[in-house]
Amino acid sequence: MSELHDLTVAQLAAQIRSKELGAVEVAQHYLGRIRAHESLGAFLSTNEEVTLAQARAADARIGAGEQSPLLGVPIAHKDIFVTKDFPTTAGSRMLQGYRSPFDATVVGKLAGSGMVTLGKLNCDEFAMGSSNENSAYKPVANPWDASRIPGGSSGGSAAAVAARIVPAATGTDTGGSIRQPAAFCGITGIKPTYGRASRYGMVAFASSLDQAGPMARTAEDCALLLSAMCGPDLDRDSTSLDMPAEDFSRLLTGSPIESVKGLRIGLPREFFGEGLSPDVRAAIDAALKEYEKLGATLVPITLPRTELSIPVYYIIAPAEASSNLSRFDGVKFGHRASNFSDLSDMYKKTRAEGFGDEVKRRIMIGAYVLSHGYYDAYYLQAQKIRRMIADDFQQAFKQCDVIAGPVAPTVAWKLGARSDDPVANYLADIFTLPASLAGLPGMSLPCGFGEGGMPVGLQLIGNYFSEARLLGVAHGLQLATDFHSRTPGKDLS
Repeated sequence: MSELHDLTVAQLAAQIRSKELGAVEVAQHYLGRIRAHESLGAFLSTNEEVTLAQARAADARIGAGEQSPLLGVPIAHKDIFVTKDFPTTAGSRMLQGYRSPFDATVVGKLAGSGMVTLGKLNCDEFAMGSSNENSAYKPVANPWDASRIPGGSSGGSAAAVAARIVPAATGTDTGGSIRQPAAFCGITGIKPTYGRASRYGMVAFASSLDQAGPMARTAEDCALLLSAMCGPDLDRDSTSLDMPAEDFSRLLTGSPIESVKGLRIGLPREFFGEGLSPDVRAAIDAALKEYEKLGATLVPITLPRTELSIPVYYIIAPAEASSNLSRFDGVKFGHRASNFSDLSDMYKKTRAEGFGDEVKRRIMIGAYVLSHGYYDAYYLQAQKIRRMIADDFQQAFKQCDVIAGPVAPTVAWKLGARSDDPVANYLADIFTLPASLAGLPGMSLPCGFGEGGMPVGLQLIGNYFSEARLLGVAHGLQLATDFHSRTPGKDLS
């Protein structure tokens, strides 16, 4: 019999609905696991009283006959989503101790579905990073090897799910921050089409790129979570799409062949070049062969502006960050410096003390590219190339149904290995940035292991609003393989 924490979201939900398990019993079990795995660094805050009150409310709803698909299932939120009942820091000392008067829309939707909040998860400061080493409080360790990074910025979310201390978590993806940590930690995560999930209550990094998404063990779990998270929020989020919520699990079948047969999978030439490590390439190739066995066809395609995605992203994202983070000045909320001489001195000292090095670096880059004389040369040109990158995808989708490739060029690296080389961190995003710049849905699912027994993720990218199809394709591979069920510390064969 499986341990309670080995159950997927779908399995937990079924057992809670049938009253084989109680929501309070499940919540207590996970709270105990959080305490037992504090050394992982995944959680920044918990509130046992709030969690158990939510669990009792879920049990009461079940007792009254409610059969909602996620009722009573625990979840934890990346600390970039504001919450009334838990502190929100965005991984920064700038917001240390901050309590929001409202919940983010995504948090509210999941709470409305009856999910039970376990706490807030560690992340890179203001979601800026690829390693989770930029958190102002503590780094997060990868459960597969505690000497390695879990990926970022949603590293706390990925590590917590992989270590079985939460069954599911929310994440945010600006340039790959759901897909990359999901790949490095051997779990499944999906970034929906930009605008599918409301950004209201997400602490903004880059407003034209930030998007919320679920992280869990399986595509089936992600489909259930995404169905609850998405939907229009037009009154509160100007970037929200006016599209009704939908059932993203509708294309999940019981047969891998039924899920995949006839599918055309595009393989971008640019994703399989010299920068891809041999161990990652081998795992990706094995997954693609499995898809061929199930009836898919592999189609060579090209995304010619892939290399330009890094300079484009690292102009647009810092520019938007410099604007969004200007509100943190010590006046209305957040950290305020002491011992200042005048208002200007307070601004300078507050921001110098409150922001970490990576955040300062991106603010300075952003302020520079938006400054007089440089806006047209850098920011405007980057936006033009961004449109060309999106056009490249549309040309590719004339030849294929989904695009597949690696999530990152290597497996997770050692903690501290790239601390002195931010550009090396930026280059690790080469395969995730194009879909983010185009606003396309993308996901990562486990497909094998590479150097040091570390997980490798397969990236699937779909056309706009094709989340259900992506999840169905991922589910097909997960029916045929068992990489999504492997557990850190064992099952590494």
